[in-house]
Amino acid sequence: MTGDVIVTYSMNVFIPLTRTCRNNCHYCGFRTNDGKVMGEVEVENLLKRTSSATEALFTFGEKADEFENVRGWLRERGFAGMVEYVTHLNKLAVEHGLLPHTNAGVLNREELKKLKEWNASMGLMLEQAVELECHEKSPGKKPEVRIKTIKEAGKLEIPFTTGILIGIGESREDRYYSLEVIADLAENYDHIQEVIIQNFSPKKGTPMEDWKTPDIAELLDAIEYAKKVLPDDVVIQVPPNLVENLKACLDAGARDIGGISEVTPDYINPEHPWPSLKKIEKSLNGEYTFRERLPIHPKYVRMGWFSERIAHLIKHYADKEGYRCSK
Repeated sequence: MTGDVIVTYSMNVFIPLTRTCRNNCHYCGFRTNDGKVMGEVEVENLLKRTSSATEALFTFGEKADEFENVRGWLRERGFAGMVEYVTHLNKLAVEHGLLPHTNAGVLNREELKKLKEWNASMGLMLEQAVELECHEKSPGKKPEVRIKTIKEAGKLEIPFTTGILIGIGESREDRYYSLEVIADLAENYDHIQEVIIQNFSPKKGTPMEDWKTPDIAELLDAIEYAKKVLPDDVVIQVPPNLVENLKACLDAGARDIGGISEVTPDYINPEHPWPSLKKIEKSLNGEYTFRERLPIHPKYVRMGWFSERIAHLIKHYADKEGYRCSK
């Protein structure tokens, strides 16, 4: 292994608009039903804090506007729903020179079309393509509805991120099947830019707080199978703040470490802070070369899979290969 092998990452600012969510997953420590929503001023303050990010990562509880307290908050400010509100904030991010990436849970075709105009890419974790007990109170985690959203994104030519969460009650065969489903979607629609292989991390106060994190062997096994079944140009991503041995994951075939933020924590896994890029590079002893990318991967930059609304930013940031230009 030499330093000629490139591993990519994106510098971002993480914006969790609301923790209110219609799903009630047994492992989630992020969800509440308090109806709190980040206001525009709070979001803009975050956008202003970053000096090196190119990505504004918007995430929030799925279908939060099904709750009256959230609907009321939005109505008071003139918004019909969360998709309309996040689109407004996507525009704000673009005005501040950041490329939006939105993960809004399950969406229909019309919602995806609205968000496509202002997003460089979008995402939705499949988690698993089989029904599991931990999702029994989560209507948006039914495999068929998540697969439908991912498929519609492909029809609309939206660069897309998905992935699996391992260690939540699935079998090894379930993981393989889930990766095969993702591979089939990638081959049919050519829109999946990265697949995250994420290990479950237990959260205090949840029904699964006493569950064990899957060991490194299970993680590596999933990465190796993903490498085997996914198209060659789909990048395998692992979260560097959750894995216990990043080098082993890269050796197994992962080639992206996702978004890293200088100003915001991982709100989904706050007990696991982002490692600095310098710390990551030092731990790998120069065996890999890190390169910054945009939230839209180079392939889709070259293919022109983005709207005119954000074209000026992509052209400003991207080099001829579609990565981020050198600083």
